Amino acid sequence: MSQSAVDALVKLLDLEPIEVNLFRGISPDEERQQVFGGQVAGQALVAAARTVESERRVHSLHAYFLRRGDPTVPILYEVDRIRDGRSFSTRRVVAIQHGKAIFNLQASFQVHEEGLEHEATMPEVTAPEDLPDFATRMKPYATVMGEWYVRPRPIDTRNVDWNPTDRQRALPPYQRVWLRADGVLPDDPVLHTCVLTYASDMTLLDTALLPHGGGWDDDGLFMASLDHAMWFHRPFRADEWLLYDQDTPSASHGRGLGRGEIFTADGHLAVTVVQEGLIRVVQQ
Repeated sequence: MSQSAVDALVKLLDLEPIEVNLFRGISPDEERQQVFGGQVAGQALVAAARTVESERRVHSLHAYFLRRGDPTVPILYEVDRIRDGRSFSTRRVVAIQHGKAIFNLQASFQVHEEGLEHEATMPEVTAPEDLPDFATRMKPYATVMGEWYVRPRPIDTRNVDWNPTDRQRALPPYQRVWLRADGVLPDDPVLHTCVLTYASDMTLLDTALLPHGGGWDDDGLFMASLDHAMWFHRPFRADEWLLYDQDTPSASHGRGLGRGEIFTADGHLAVTVVQEGLIRVVQQ
């Protein structure tokens, strides 16, 4: 368990209020060339949620990544309170650095309602306790990875289908990954939603590479998130095991599409995710 890394993630998502509808977020002190997309999405959702009544919970978000984020300077999040109705509230959030928009998000919040119920069936997979964690999975590559291998990780991921060595060949267009915050989170449901938003960006676009072999860190590839959408169906805790069932229906014109369904460990569909990203083959 990496409780200190989880506590650092909670702090990362705890934005500083600057003015009405204006918040400031920072990036972790890591050697990154750009801000992790899940961080910006999670922080933007925090900003939106802090302008909505607590009984209204986010049910969907749609976001676009516009420019590369600079990890060395703070990010300003400006919230536009588009609408507050009897059942729904809508917010638009623009993330700004160096005077330019780097990301925008629109989120919809809803009061709790009862209604029709049905859900997809969770696939039968190996339990997370029977799968290796990141450190065990990547131990053969520890020397090559250097500091990246020993870095504390707030999200514990367990790959069901593929080992790192498998990625050198073309694979079926899907992957299942167990994930959870690697420690205990406070009980705030908004925080659990924002932590899962952060984690949902970690593996989804990578799914689009499976039919082609190789990985996101190959020298001959340039990858970046373009847009990200999530629909929240049922309650969950981000510090309990969740199964991220992902597939890729298409890649074309320098873009790849990933789809994901996130299930609770007891089999309920909690979240649906769709993401498109830039995947360019770089000439060597």
